[in-house]
Amino acid sequence: MATKLFETVQQLLDSFHTVGGINHIDGHNLPSRDAVVEITRDLLRLLFPGFYDKESIHSAQLVKYATELTSSIARRLEQEIHKSLEYRPSAGGHDQDYAAAAAYETAAFLQQLPAVRAILQTDVLSAYEGDPAAISTEEIILAYPGIEAIAVQRMAHLLYQRHIALIPRIMTEWAHNKTGIDIHPGAQIGEHFFIDHGTGVVIGETSVIGCNVKIYQGVTLGAKSFPKDDKGRIVKGIKRHPNIEDDVTIYAGATILGDVTIGRGSIIGGNVWLIESVPPGTVVYQEGGQTKMKHAAKDRDKMVGHT
Repeated sequence: MATKLFETVQQLLDSFHTVGGINHIDGHNLPSRDAVVEITRDLLRLLFPGFYDKESIHSAQLVKYATELTSSIARRLEQEIHKSLEYRPSAGGHDQDYAAAAAYETAAFLQQLPAVRAILQTDVLSAYEGDPAAISTEEIILAYPGIEAIAVQRMAHLLYQRHIALIPRIMTEWAHNKTGIDIHPGAQIGEHFFIDHGTGVVIGETSVIGCNVKIYQGVTLGAKSFPKDDKGRIVKGIKRHPNIEDDVTIYAGATILGDVTIGRGSIIGGNVWLIESVPPGTVVYQEGGQTKMKHAAKDRDKMVGHT
């Protein structure tokens, strides 16, 4: 047995030298996935005090609760952001003071959390008003996967905007694993956003979603194609996902691909495949295996429903 184990170790060591691309050896330490997940859990506690805690919180405890929790998050997040900056230096290059930069980025992120809470309140209210099965906002925060996925994405988006590598994606992929909802941290999402049911929802990096948008399970806002450079490599960083304007509803299983625009107040029916823009107030639906469109406000009330 010992001989076989020795041989296995030698073969693995050989593979570390011969199989490239999946090693991270002799480089800067990467952000810890476990640490980022724990930070994300605590950030949810900070956003929704009393909902993610095992014990009840009283108003007299809030100062101590918020101070200790924020200080703990700041210390740990600063360490992970430091690693991220070392992994992918900003324009400052290798001479950058990473410790100072990490402290600055951490403080800037935490200062935006009150604004995130204000937007999340609109998301919770939208879910409560949009779902006749919801008995309270408490039920929505405790039990609806869409709210958790949106909350994590809104925080991750702040880090993404500040070009913090790796950490935002770890956050949203953790939420994806928990909820079945895959929202890239780069997506721009307006207030009063409601994902109903949620399983299988995919929202791509350059998606732009307006206010008062509702989407159902299995919806994909994806890319239609991937342009390549003269060496055959995919061109990154270009706009390739849909733009969803205000007051749009997208029903279950709909797929919208490419840099197209879904006009304000439109309804996209279930299982629709769409690769072109539609004007405001359009109803898009499947009939006889074909995608059809109507532009009539009177049809909207007939289409709107809930499962």
